[in-house]
Amino acid sequence: MIKRVGKQTICTENKPKIISTMSVVGPKEGEGPLKDYFDIILQDDTDGQKSYEKAESSIANRAINECIKKANLKEDDINYLIAGDLLNQLTASNFAVRSLSIPYIGVYGACSTMALSLGLAAMIIAGDFANYALAATSSHFSTAERQFRTPLEMGSQRSPTSQWTVTGAGAMLLGRNGNFPYISYVTTGKVKDYGESDPNNMGAAMAPAAVDTIKQHLQDTGRKPSDYDIIATGDLGKHGKEITEKLLLEYNYDIKNRYIDCGVEIYDLKKQNVNCGGSGCGCSAVVTSGYIYKNMLKGKFKRVLLVSTGALMSTTSYQQGETIPGIAHAVSIEFGGQSR
Repeated sequence: MIKRVGKQTICTENKPKIISTMSVVGPKEGEGPLKDYFDIILQDDTDGQKSYEKAESSIANRAINECIKKANLKEDDINYLIAGDLLNQLTASNFAVRSLSIPYIGVYGACSTMALSLGLAAMIIAGDFANYALAATSSHFSTAERQFRTPLEMGSQRSPTSQWTVTGAGAMLLGRNGNFPYISYVTTGKVKDYGESDPNNMGAAMAPAAVDTIKQHLQDTGRKPSDYDIIATGDLGKHGKEITEKLLLEYNYDIKNRYIDCGVEIYDLKKQNVNCGGSGCGCSAVVTSGYIYKNMLKGKFKRVLLVSTGALMSTTSYQQGETIPGIAHAVSIEFGGQSR
C-alpha cells in the first residue's frame, strides 16, 4: 500500500521510534540557555585535537558512539548510519565514522541535514529495511568560518544579520519497538531561491524554503498549526524567523504562538554576541536531541514539527555572483495520544 500523503509527505505506519539521543556541544553553547539539556559540554572546542576539523570529527564520533551505548546496543546492531556536515566532501562525518563498522550513507543538506538524515532513517525503518538506523549531524564554528567566510585570524567585522555556527554534534537512534517518541510524517522539501546573495544573511535565504515546506506539510497532512505544540525551524535566526512568520500569514497560517527557531533558542542573543543567533547543521541537531526530545519524554511536548533549514551554497558559487538557494525538510515527532 502506498504510504505517500499529498505531494511531498510520507506516513510512517509502523512509527519508527527514537530510542536514544546524544548531544555534544562546545563551551559557548554550554553557556547558553539550553545548557541543562545537553549531554556533553566540551571544556575546549578543539576537543584535544590538533585542528578544528579533527575536533568536529571527534565530537561527531563521540555523539554516535554514546548514542548507541545509551540504547544498550552495539555497533553490530545498527543497520544504517546516515550522517552529514558542512565541510567539503563530508570530511567531518566521513572521518568520524571510519573507525565504525556500520553501513554508512553520507548526506549533504547544508544546515537541513538533521531533518534530512532523520527523515531518511525513518523511511528506511518504515520500509522494513532495518531494525535500527542512526541519524547524526555535526558542525563547528571554526571549521565553517574557515570554509565559508574568512579565517578567524582576520578578525572580520560581523554583519548584524550574521549568525554564529554552532559547535556541536547530535545523534538520534531509531528502532522499531518501545515506548518512545516516534516519527509519524516526513515531508521532503524543494529547493527555493528568492534571489538572496549575501552569505551573511542566511536567514533571509532559507526562510522561503521553510515557509514552503511548512505550508506543504500542513496541506498534505490536513493538520493545522495548532495541532503541534512546537514548530521548530533549524537555524533561521532572529531575522529569518521574523520573515517566516510574516510569509506564512500570507497563506493564512499563524504559527507565532508555537514557533521557535533552534538558532534563536540555543544562545542568549543579548549576552553572547551572536548577532541573529545560531546556525550550522549541528544547531537543530543538538536542540532536537537535547531540549526537544527530553521535554517530549517528560510529557511537556506531545507533537513537534522539526523543520531543519539549509543554504545550498559554496564559497565558489557566491564568489561567482550566484544567489543562495534554500532547502527545508520536515519531520513530525510525536509521543503520547493518537496520531492523526
